[in-house]
Formats: sequence, structure tokens, C-alpha cells
Amino acid sequence: MRHQQLFKQDPAVWEIINNEEKRQATELELIASENYMSPAVREVMATVLANKYSEGYIGKRYYGGNYNIDQIEGLAIERAKKLFKAEHVNVQPLSGSPANAAVYMAFLNPGDKVLGLRLDHGGHLSHGHGVNFSGRLYDFVQYGVNKETERIDMDEVRAIALREKPKMIVAGFSAYSREIDWEAFQKIAEEVGAFTFADIAHIAGLIAAGELKNPVPIFDVVTLTTHKTLRGPRGAIIMCKEKYAKQVNGAVFPGMQGGPHDHVTAAKAVAFGEALQPEFITYSKQIINNARALATAFLENGYRLVSGGTDNHLMVVDLRAQGITGKEAEKLLERIGISVSRSTIPNDPSPPLNPSGIRIGTPAVTTRGMKEGEMKTIANYINEAICYKDEEIRLNNLKKEVQKLCERFPMVLE
Repeated sequence: MRHQQLFKQDPAVWEIINNEEKRQATELELIASENYMSPAVREVMATVLANKYSEGYIGKRYYGGNYNIDQIEGLAIERAKKLFKAEHVNVQPLSGSPANAAVYMAFLNPGDKVLGLRLDHGGHLSHGHGVNFSGRLYDFVQYGVNKETERIDMDEVRAIALREKPKMIVAGFSAYSREIDWEAFQKIAEEVGAFTFADIAHIAGLIAAGELKNPVPIFDVVTLTTHKTLRGPRGAIIMCKEKYAKQVNGAVFPGMQGGPHDHVTAAKAVAFGEALQPEFITYSKQIINNARALATAFLENGYRLVSGGTDNHLMVVDLRAQGITGKEAEKLLERIGISVSRSTIPNDPSPPLNPSGIRIGTPAVTTRGMKEGEMKTIANYINEAICYKDEEIRLNNLKKEVQKLCERFPMVLE
């Protein structure tokens, strides 16, 4: 029995965790922002490091007894620098949106103009959406994807930048399947005198492995989350040019946060160490190969993909021709043991809570060891579920097939 001490003390919590372990073990995780941490990363988060308060930075803490914490934070920083060729790294941000908020605080004043990618075209809430702090505190103008190609049109980005003269240009996404031209963004920013900010939350692992281009040496500031393709704990880091180190550090603490989560900082260090190994390159290559195989299988089954395919770990599937909405598909696939997330398509005629597409990613199934053949099988499962969405017996059989596939590729729990 796992978690025996918890079982003795609080069986109600133990039961919920045990049920979630069973769910993850027997179902397919295709949410592009989710992955499975290694046992070592999970283990470090349950250590005594969680007991410590460490407001401040290495050698400059506001609490005593932090000499071991200084060492683990320093190790995380050095490994991140090596992974991403960064001049300066702050490993304390608690999550992606707080990291982005710290970046805005470091470089902007409330009301400053910022250029970012539209949410419904693949951007993120923290890139200027009106319901988010970013859109409420700053004057965001937004670029989108080309109506025909559904790719970012750098000529349009340049035209908007020349017209609006933003103080910062944000490049990054949460649902865009193509590689970003970082150099083109940097040239536009230089032309208008703007700071460059890259949010690589989704593709950090693929960049660390050298499978996608790295904006860190090019851009002024870069944020990433340490889960997703990087396969670490829930958290974030900020990387920037050395000349911006002081203002970035000040924006994180005391600007945005109090004490860092030292157990998570240690888990970040472990994940960065894993990402520095040759095996991680092999893993990242397979993520992309699997995504391309999955995209091909969808196309062969008659589905339309936004921009026609993928260069990274994710794709957005347009379901209008199949007569089902993204929300309906999300719920339907959950019934057969497949997790996806509903997603808008560019210029979506449907509302955001019930959009026309679903976003699918391959990091988690790749961690389980699945390859191109399994991607075709998964696409066929999804297609069959959608085609026979009202046939209970068929859906139950599909759920059994999904479980059999998961049994062939078990999660590593310890």
C-alpha cells in the first residue's frame, strides 16, 4: 500500500489521492499542459524543505537558518542557466501567471501599452485578456494569426507595432502549434524601441533539448513553467539579460511574492538535472514525432487541424465538420478515459466556454513510452467515440481498449 502513514491518519484524503492515482494510471492524458513528474521530482516535494521560510535571495535572506536553502536555490539557478543559455535566472516564481505579472511589474508602469497574441488565436489569459490582471492593468493591443494560414503573420505584427508603439512585445502561446520566429519579433521590437518578452511555458522542454529555437539569448526577458514539456514540478522561472537582473528580482520579491516554496525550488533543480541528460533529448524528439503522427492520423480521419498541423507538442482540432462542440467532445472523451481540453479556433463563431475545437498534446503519453503507432490508435479511439457518441455499448468497449493500452505503458509511480 502506498502512502501508509496518510492512510492511518486521514483515510478520507488517502482515498481521494488513491482514486486519482488509479485514474491517471488507467486513462490517457492528452491535455497539452500536463505531464508526469519523475518519482525523484515528486519525492523532493515531500521533504523537510517545505518547512522553511526563505524570503529574499541567496546570502540576503530575511530569516536565519537558510544556508542549505541557498545551496539548493543556487543549484537550480546554475542548472537553468546551462539548460537555456541564460545570463540571469530567478527560480522563485510560484507559477506561470505570477511570473508574467512580475515581468510586467519589472518593465512597465500601469497603463503602458503592450502588444500580445489574442487568446482566441492561441495566446494566454496573461497576455492581455480583458478579464485578466494583464488586460486590466496595462493597455494591451493584440495581434492574431493570418485568416488563411492560421499562422502568426510577422508583417501584420510589424504594422501593428509601428502604429501602436508598444513599450513591450509579448511572444508566446498556450494553443499555437507552430514554431515562433523569435528573431523577427526582436527586429520589430528594436525598430519601435520595445522590450521583448517571451512566454515559453508550453515549449520549454523542447527548447531545452534543442528541438525548437531558443529565445533566451535573444529576448530581454523570458518566462517558463517547469511542468508541461519540461516535466518538472508546478512552478515557474524568469530568465533575463544580466542588466535587468535587479529589477526582475525586485519584482518577484518583494514586488509579487513573499517566501519561495523551497521544496518546489529543489524539485525544479532535480527536473533541470534530468533535462540536462541525453535521455531528455530523445524524449523531446519523440514528443514532436508523436505529435506529428497524431496530427497525420487526425487528418487521415477527415479532421481539420488549425494551421494544418504542428511543429511542437500540441495541435488544435476543429470539430465543426464532425457536428460536435469542444465542450461536448471533452465530456465525451472523458467517458472513455481520455482527457483533452476544449479550445477556441481562430475567429471562433462559438463562445469560449463551448468553443469549436479541442487542444491535444503528446508530452504525457510520450512519458509513458508511447510512440507513433500508439498515436494512430489513440486518434482512432477519439474518432470512433465522436462518430458513435450516442452508442453506450461502443463507448464502454472503447473505455476498455483505452485501459488495455494504458496497462501496456504503465506510469512510473516509484
